[in-house]
Amino acid sequence: MDFQLKAEFIELDNLLKAMNFVSNGAEAKQRIQSGSIRINGEVETRVRRKLRPGDSVEFGDQQIAIV
Repeated sequence: MDFQLKAEFIELDNLLKAMNFVSNGAEAKQRIQSGSIRINGEVETRVRRKLRPGDSVEFGDQQIAIV
């Protein structure tokens, strides 16, 4: 699935909330820091990682393309 940016970037925790994958920031932080998120094929543990067009996010069985 695609996520259309409305600004230059979106931070990883905000993406998870915007996509309704988590219910709040604390849950987003826990999921990210547990190593369950991959960006462009690499595990990402930075909560505020900036995502830009061309980035690919894997969360469980979900694939999100940043456009």
